[in-house]
Amino acid sequence: MADFDISGRMKVKTLKANFKKEFGSTLRVYNGVKFAEDDSTIASIAGKKIAADAEVKARGNTLVGTFAKAIEKNFGIKVRVASKDDTTLVPDDKSLTDSGKFKK
Repeated sequence: MADFDISGRMKVKTLKANFKKEFGSTLRVYNGVKFAEDDSTIASIAGKKIAADAEVKARGNTLVGTFAKAIEKNFGIKVRVASKDDTTLVPDDKSLTDSGKFKK
């Protein structure tokens, strides 16, 4: 099963690349209402102070909606999971593994 950990020190481009590699789908990361800059760290775009030990685990069997809520709760940022070609948002009830196979 594909999985990796996400921390505040991670850069947005690394997070998106790891997500694409592990699950095959596209992760959209937001800084407010705009897309986050790739060279930003998760901590620098966080909507709140991040605890030093804050971490989210991206696991293949985690639902898309659960993953997005965990990122928002721990880091205060919004993410959305989109299809492999980044044209369609994946429904919240699909697993991260299934998100890479999602087609509208």
